[in-house]
Formats: sequence, structure tokens, C-alpha cells
Amino acid sequence: MNKVILMGRLTRDPDIRYSAGDSSLAVARYTLAVDRRFKRDGEATADFIGCVAFGRSAEFAEKYLRQGMRIVVTGRIQTGSYTNREGVKVYTTDVVVEDQEFAESKSVSDSHMASYQQNYSNPAPAPAPSPSAASADGFMNIPDGIDEELPFN
Repeated sequence: MNKVILMGRLTRDPDIRYSAGDSSLAVARYTLAVDRRFKRDGEATADFIGCVAFGRSAEFAEKYLRQGMRIVVTGRIQTGSYTNREGVKVYTTDVVVEDQEFAESKSVSDSHMASYQQNYSNPAPAPAPSPSAASADGFMNIPDGIDEELPFN
């Protein structure tokens, strides 16, 4: 069985292309930054996983997915290879997307993006959100940095 479930943030807007021919097919490529469960030297680490979506899934990605959004992807791993212009064989591994869903509300996603932009322009740490503060969807916001205390990720 070849089944993958990932939750992560888009590293940039999806790259959308259309195949040539009479019935063109949309192809979307994007990279998910997926946090690792354990920290190395006290710092969080992430894997950057390439994903490719076809057809309606690609059109959905083009219309709705943006850099920084947290999404959940289900699909399968596909490996391949090609020879580049320099004559070197390059091996690839991608997740072929079967389903993709939003993992947080738009307001939470927008606040994360604003926080990232603020931290990038102002390196002073932002205060952590209160764990008792509930978001608009009724779920509690879990502050960053307590991953090791939770029984799940």
C-alpha cells in the first residue's frame, strides 16, 4: 500500500502549468514544510516535501492555496528520474496529491502570515497566544513551543 498523509505549510504559492494538446490538463506543484516530531538541539526542524496535483485538484490549488497556508494532503509517493541538460541523471520523489484540505481557518492563517511578516521585519519575539483563547471555529489555539508536552502532533 502506498498512502501518504501530510500536514504542513506551503513554502510559496503553487506553480501552475497546463499540458499542451486539445484537452489541456492543469498541473500544480508546491512544496510543504512539514515539522518533524522531535527537535534537534532544541530547534524545530522541518522536511520540505514536493507535491504535485493534477486536473481539478491543481485548479483548486491555483485558486485557493497561498504561501504560508497550513493544509492537509493525502496521496501517494511517486519516484522517477530524468537526465538533465548537463547529462546527469536526477532522481525525483514527489507526493501525487489525491486530496487536499485546509487545516486552519482563513483568519488563523492570515494571523500567522501577519505574525511571520512582523517577525521577519522586526526580530523581537512576539508574545505567545493565550492557550485559553478559542479561535472562531471553537477550537483552542495551542501556543508554539510546547510540542514535546503534547501526546500527538
